[in-house]
Amino acid sequence: MSHLFDSHCHLDPMRFGAELPDVLARARAAGVTGMTVIGTRAADSEAAADLAAREPGIVAAAGIHPNDVAEAEPGEWDRIVRLAESGRVAAIGETGLDWYRTTAPPDLQRDSFDRHLRLAQQLALPVVIHTRESIRDVLDMLREAVARGPLAAVLHAFTGTAAEAAEALDLGCHLGFAGMVTFRSSAALREVAKTVPLERLLVETDSPFLSPEPLRGKRNEPANVVHTARCLALARGEPFEQFAAVTTANARRVFGGGR
Repeated sequence: MSHLFDSHCHLDPMRFGAELPDVLARARAAGVTGMTVIGTRAADSEAAADLAAREPGIVAAAGIHPNDVAEAEPGEWDRIVRLAESGRVAAIGETGLDWYRTTAPPDLQRDSFDRHLRLAQQLALPVVIHTRESIRDVLDMLREAVARGPLAAVLHAFTGTAAEAAEALDLGCHLGFAGMVTFRSSAALREVAKTVPLERLLVETDSPFLSPEPLRGKRNEPANVVHTARCLALARGEPFEQFAAVTTANARRVFGGGR
């Protein structure tokens, strides 16, 4: 069985609760031997770090989602910083910019994104980036950050153009593709994915969201990353075993652990 790495999933108790052991068992039965569990607030970032400490093959990321920054309580950012400095997480995020929703003012999102980028650079950790209808501004802020110093970034659930993908790659980013690349309406996105060098490509579920074909409408979970991986391997004309091995190696290289 080929090994796979779900490079972006949310597995906090709020979303899976007592079902989590079964979710993890199904993932491992499907060959998913690695997962990056992503934080969106201080509480689920801490839960992700706890899960990573007790479950093999899991690493955690700590951050405050751009849609949540206006609701963050006093002290939440300090908790993210302490967690990151503790060495218990392998990445910072998710962070970024979201111009689709209006839950947080743009200036507040930009300030939070900048904080996350600087923390990632300070600790030499990768940063996991959310972008929705904001790719131009995200790339501009990444360019400013890269001018300051080294930065490893992942654009998760990438849906941009081939030109935007090329610009992100020039900035050193890895690009993560989620379930929407499998949709019948996503032929253009599959064409974009074909332009990404295999060594810079990641696969993800964004569980419990974005279920791939043929599971649309159902709750997503890490086991389903196999559908996205098979779709991309077929679109790119690559043997599935090779695609799985390289994308898994990519994820392990990016999320190899804390400091």
